[in-house]
Amino acid sequence: MEPPVYRARLTEMAVHERPQERLEHHGAGALSDTELLAMILRSGSANLDVLALSGQLIGEAGSLARLVNYTAEDFQRFRGVGRVKSLQLVAIMEIARRVVATGPDLQPVLDDPAKIFHFLYPRTVGLDVEKFWVLALNTKNRLIRLSEVTSGTATASLVHAREVYREAIRLGASAIACAHNHPSGDPAPSRADIEVTRTLRNASKTLSIDLLDHVIIGSPRSDPAGRGYYSFTEGGLL
Repeated sequence: MEPPVYRARLTEMAVHERPQERLEHHGAGALSDTELLAMILRSGSANLDVLALSGQLIGEAGSLARLVNYTAEDFQRFRGVGRVKSLQLVAIMEIARRVVATGPDLQPVLDDPAKIFHFLYPRTVGLDVEKFWVLALNTKNRLIRLSEVTSGTATASLVHAREVYREAIRLGASAIACAHNHPSGDPAPSRADIEVTRTLRNASKTLSIDLLDHVIIGSPRSDPAGRGYYSFTEGGLL
């Protein structure tokens, strides 16, 4: 489906109302999502000014946040976005994702599912595939390192206990927590999720590395319980 057409807008604005002038005099907080993206794009095409191009991008994606999952090829579908500009956009979106995901505390205490959810949720926004993470924790349940183990459907054939625990052993972790996302937003566990968790639980006993939890990351809007996540520990399966 073709993206919606936006008419030229920048030339219709008074100079003091244009994004660059408003950014300079009032700060970035005064700009809309469309205007912020326009500042990054800097220019449009012959028949489409930069505000209109920015509006097209956000309009098709559905929101500024959803652009974080766009590839260079996705951006290049829009007239006015060439190879270099598309790569710059991909880099900026990845920077935004990492900054939000890292947060101010580089070694947060992750001792309950709500904390794990809020730590990982920014990484899952816009993802259309399942990813599986392992959080290696020290004796005080502070994060040592977050590792992505797989990208795809979290089944027993794709998530192996040896991959999950390898990094934890190397780092000398006292415990781990596991998490994966459901792109649908509904965090209810599938049969495969339950099987994976049982396998990991059995391995934790053999290796004497506690499996603190396995948390499924969804979206509060799509979760009937309104929380946005499912905890196997809270569910009595760990």
